[in-house]
Parts: sequence; structure tokens; C-alpha cells
Amino acid sequence: MAKFQGTKINPTKFDKSQLGFIIFLSFLGFFMILPIIFMFSQAFKPIDELFLYPPRFLVKKPTIKNFVDLFIQTNIMQIPMTRYLFNSILITLTNVFLTSIISTMAGFALSKKEFRLKKIIFEANTIALMFVPAAVAIPRYLIVEKMGLIDNMLGHILPILAYPVCVFLAKQFIDQVPNALIEAAYIDGAGDFYLFTRLVLPMIKPAVATISILAFQTTWNNTETSVIYMNKETLKTFAFYMSTLASTVNNNVAGQGIAAAAALIMFIPNLVIFLVQQSKVIATMAHSGLK
Repeated sequence: MAKFQGTKINPTKFDKSQLGFIIFLSFLGFFMILPIIFMFSQAFKPIDELFLYPPRFLVKKPTIKNFVDLFIQTNIMQIPMTRYLFNSILITLTNVFLTSIISTMAGFALSKKEFRLKKIIFEANTIALMFVPAAVAIPRYLIVEKMGLIDNMLGHILPILAYPVCVFLAKQFIDQVPNALIEAAYIDGAGDFYLFTRLVLPMIKPAVATISILAFQTTWNNTETSVIYMNKETLKTFAFYMSTLASTVNNNVAGQGIAAAAALIMFIPNLVIFLVQQSKVIATMAHSGLK
């Protein structure tokens, strides 16, 4: 284990004893990346290759016609695509920021503060991890409707602002911060806000990065709020627009290529943000004890 530098996930030096792990992980990674390669391949396939039987995994004659057709299709719509894109960017950035702040502050309170019902609240958060979105759809709609958030931009943000898994990750990561360090800061006169922003947050950057990724992927791909809470077309999101566009053209032969191009466009932001932050995600999972 010493050769692997203890429990460190990414060893900084190569050792021949790592060769077996590298071969195994390379083999496993090859199979995991196949769906991504297939998605790119589908988006650039011409119509004759999309309907080829038996289906071909890689594109033989790549073309950008699917993207051109998608662009033409969006131009004939009454509401410009940029309106949906603006809504999605605004909602996603707001949700990522608020989720990161709320989750880390809740994790700090559950980890380092003492108050009544602390264990019950954490247990309730843990139980909430088991609820699927469909199970809370009706009570969530009733709350949104009572709050008057139908056809309101906040209707996109508030219903999906609570992420039990993000609170759990933040709490587990903050547990690794030594209590002696916290107590020393209190003795030096630091308040809770100063302690949280100047000491805790810099030490849990990997957890914050992971929470941001989870919030980004959930919000960016979310179509539920547009379908259930929004009646005005101008308040709906880019994900909803692309899903309806794909379903509209999906019933004809030419629409298959447009649907593949739309799926790739929706997927690329998720891929980019994960590749940029992937090392921090792995570190967070290791510290939180998740398998």
C-alpha cells in the first residue's frame, strides 16, 4: 500500500505494481466509453447509415447534415431557440450556486454544530435519498401551486433546489475536517460565517465541485418543471425544447438524424463539466464512503 501512497486515489508516481490495475481499469474504461462514442457516431451518421441493418457502431461517412437540419428546424419555430437557451443558462447557474451554498451550509451544521433534532434531521435526509421524483411529484405540484409559482421562473428553481444527496456528501466530507481545528478557530474569535467561508469551504472544494456537477446535470437536463409548472412557452427550458423538437420529428425518417444531433448537443455540456471536475468527484466519493 505504501507504493500507492496510502489511500490516495491518484498516485503521483508510476510503479510496476500498478500495471495490473492500469490494465484492468483501461479495459473497464473502454467499455464505459462505448455509449459516448456511439452517441457521437449516431449524430454524424447520414440517413442511410442510421437505418442500416445490421446497425453499424461507428459512422463510415460522417456528415453535419443532421445539425444543419436541426438548425433549419429551429428557425421555423415561432419562439427563437435562444430564448429557451437563455432560460436554461439562467436557471442552471442560479440552481448550481444556491444548491452549493445550501448543501454545504446544511452539511456544516449537521457535522459540526450541536442542536436539537440534529440526528432526526440527518436521518430524514438519508431516508429522502430513497424517494424517486415520481413519488413526490403530486405534493411538489401542490406546494408550487399554493406558492403561486405557476408560470413563474422561480417554479424552475425552488422545486429542485433540495438535493438530499448533496447534503449527505457535504456532511460526510466536512466530517473529515478536524474538530480541533474548528475549536481553535472558535477560541481565536472566529464566528460561524467566517469559519465556514474562510476555513471549511476551502477544505471541501472537491465536495463543492461534485455538488455543482450534480446540480448542473439535474437542472440542465430537467424537463419536468417546464411540463408541469409552465404554461407560457417563453418560460420553458432548452431541454424541454430539444425533447419536444426531437419527438416532433422523430416519427419521420429524416427526424432520426435531427433527434440524434439534439441528444448530442444536450449531452456535451454534461461531458465537459464532468471531464473538468472528474478528479474532484472521485476524491469526494472516497471521502464520503460511497461505493
